[in-house]
Amino acid sequence: MRHRVARIPGTPYAIAAGFACGAAISFMPFLGFHFFLAALLAWIMGGNILTSAMGTVVGNPWTFPVILPGTYYLGCWLLGMPGTEDFLGQINDTLGKYNLMEILGSPLTTLGPFLHSTILPMFIGGLLMGSVVWIICYWVLEKLVREYKHKRFLKRAAGAQKKRKKK
Repeated sequence: MRHRVARIPGTPYAIAAGFACGAAISFMPFLGFHFFLAALLAWIMGGNILTSAMGTVVGNPWTFPVILPGTYYLGCWLLGMPGTEDFLGQINDTLGKYNLMEILGSPLTTLGPFLHSTILPMFIGGLLMGSVVWIICYWVLEKLVREYKHKRFLKRAAGAQKKRKKK
């Protein structure tokens, strides 16, 4: 994976920023929109859109059971809101009360309390956690990609010099 990411055309900044955007967006509660949001954020920051899609792999079925409650409880703490003990039960109870036609008919009435009590804390917590993850991913990847591209350049230069000597 490291080899493939490092060989993507682009500057070390663009590659690392794109991946970091995807990883950071994985901490947002907008499941189903991560690819689009990561690509948009990467485009705004001048990052690589392909690596932003690769970065969204940070949010996957094995990590979401840790990420989603983590963002919720952090957001509740930051907002000074009481968090519920049964985070997933609260989501199931809220969304299970209404059928699709009721939600589409009056989304703010049916989902307003859910948005305020669950999605807002997850968004606030996700912003903080995602920002930390962005910084870590960017710092590590930028360094790795820069080093890889530099070694690859030196290897190519040495190969070209050998060819010149043979002629």
